[in-house]
Amino acid sequence: MAKAKVRKPKNVVERNIRLVGNLMQFLFKQPQLLDSLPEDFELVILPDDDPEMRLYNLELLDNYDRAGKPVVFARIRSREENVSKQVEPSLYVPISL
Repeated sequence: MAKAKVRKPKNVVERNIRLVGNLMQFLFKQPQLLDSLPEDFELVILPDDDPEMRLYNLELLDNYDRAGKPVVFARIRSREENVSKQVEPSLYVPISL
């Protein structure tokens, strides 16, 4: 099956750094969540409100050799409409069967 190539978004590095920063702020406020994550894992951030970045980050996962590491998906909003109401990210750790 032919697969369409996802174009690299503008400012991809800056956008991903901002997403990681938002996720880290959340994890610092909820340190007990770190205990539920695998020891050595690959993180894939999937912004709910930025389909361009979500697709690009998923394609990076497809093309990256994870060397057997578990993958943790973090769904997060990249834009805050109301700064006083911060939405918490959702973390997903797929289990192997």
